[in-house]
Amino acid sequence: MKIGELAKAADTPVETIRYYERAGLLPETARTESNYRIYGEAQRDRLLFIRRCRRLDMTLDEIRLLLRFKDSPDENCAQVNELIDAHIGHVSVRIKELENLERQLKTLRQTCREARESRQCGILNGLSASQESGPLMGRTTTDD
Repeated sequence: MKIGELAKAADTPVETIRYYERAGLLPETARTESNYRIYGEAQRDRLLFIRRCRRLDMTLDEIRLLLRFKDSPDENCAQVNELIDAHIGHVSVRIKELENLERQLKTLRQTCREARESRQCGILNGLSASQESGPLMGRTTTDD
């Protein structure tokens, strides 16, 4: 199948497929005489694997490691287990960060309970206030 057919079969944009190829997640594939890429079921399955990993918010480096083990079926998978355990830890941290963000947004929302002139909007004023005195005091996330 050509790249457009692969894209349709895997519900993945063509540019994403090309990106995964450049990133080394999908190996270079054979080409026709007219220089079109030709993909088979193995590439489709690998792409679907990558997409499932991305839906689980795995990084490209994590996916590379998983693919290395997938390509070496006789290896011990202890490192795969460690990777998933670490990823679970990252997800737990992110959940806490998102819960904190939700609390901050709810606090900010409470500063403007009814529509009024923008100059009196508690949300806009809260976002304009300094960190020490505004409703977002005590936030733990950073902009970097």
